[in-house]
Amino acid sequence: MKPIQFLGKLYLIPTTLGEMQPEDVLPQTIKRSIDFIDHYIVENEKTARRFIKSVHPEKKQSELKLNLLNKHTEESDYLKMMDPLLNGMNVGLMSEAGCPGVADPGAVIVKIAHERGIQVIPLVGPSSILLAIMASGMNGQSFAFNGYLPIDASEKRNAIKQFEKLSLEKNQSQLFIETPYRNNKLLEDLIQILSPQTLLCIACDITLPTEFIKTKTVNEWKKNKVDLHKRPCIFIIHKS
Repeated sequence: MKPIQFLGKLYLIPTTLGEMQPEDVLPQTIKRSIDFIDHYIVENEKTARRFIKSVHPEKKQSELKLNLLNKHTEESDYLKMMDPLLNGMNVGLMSEAGCPGVADPGAVIVKIAHERGIQVIPLVGPSSILLAIMASGMNGQSFAFNGYLPIDASEKRNAIKQFEKLSLEKNQSQLFIETPYRNNKLLEDLIQILSPQTLLCIACDITLPTEFIKTKTVNEWKKNKVDLHKRPCIFIIHKS
């Protein structure tokens, strides 16, 4: 008789959105999960180890087995990362910041887990996207996260105008992000391209001591500049 094969569980472990005390934004379930999980899929080994140590100082670093999942990871490596799960061991999936699987490469691992019949357990933690829309005063009933805008100036302009049009036609708030060192340039572009009365929310350094969240019309932003250089930001627009 063939023995029954027990599968491990995939735990989606949120991290902080920046340098801060984990207990300020993360529940005790994160520490309890790290206590019994030795296998992890992470974007960066150094920062993942530092995060685990900050949450659970007693956890032995020598016990950790980390697989890297980032833009350099080959598709052929995805299935290898599932081996511990298929062999009955639990695995923790962590993002560099915030919730894994949301605007994050970990989504591909979650997809494979479902295909393999592996239970996926999302844990509670900060999501910059959700926190930004909560604090924006915009439409929390209907919104879309669009990731990064195009780099090409013409394509970026067209994308911005299209998102503004969608927000008006669907009464749907439109969210997007930019590489932090390009934030100031994007803000300049938004001020130039969007209609003066379109609402623009800038949610920056969310949950950190330097947190900045403001919603103003584009016309008001022209008179109230802010320095966003190298600060993680969510931009939200809504035209009505």
